[in-house]
Amino acid sequence: MKNVILNHQEIQNKIRRIAYQIYESNVDENTLILAGIQENGFILAKQIKKQLDVISEIETTLCKVLINKKNPLEAITTSLPPADYQNKSVVLVDDVLNSGSTLIYGVKHFLDVPLKQFKTAVLVDRNHKKFPIKADYKGLSLSTSLHEHVDVNLQTNNFEAFLK
Repeated sequence: MKNVILNHQEIQNKIRRIAYQIYESNVDENTLILAGIQENGFILAKQIKKQLDVISEIETTLCKVLINKKNPLEAITTSLPPADYQNKSVVLVDDVLNSGSTLIYGVKHFLDVPLKQFKTAVLVDRNHKKFPIKADYKGLSLSTSLHEHVDVNLQTNNFEAFLK
């Protein structure tokens, strides 16, 4: 049985709020890179970009981050060459912050390039970190048991986050 923790409208509201927070932190910037971790993180980044395009004049560029979530030590690649995000403000986006391993390896990848500012954004922060990483922007903080799992469905037109 799935227990819905965020319905479509609530997810849309969280995305809008995250977009405003990102805008507030980057109000003096002309450009911004939204780097979404493949699949849901990238879809979430696209949704945040839509909101940013409505509320701000910042030129926002999407970047897909390819990480093997089962083995994050494998080489990480991005859809943009590093020169495109060098000395820019970057926000790394994922759907759920669980143990922190995906996010921290994503952060590590971007640390090889000089950046102006670097932040992280997640829709759901589960508070079960194995690594010293936090989300700068988060839609929902949720304390769960280690046996529970958060699934986020952004693949359809009816977004949903649920606990299993």
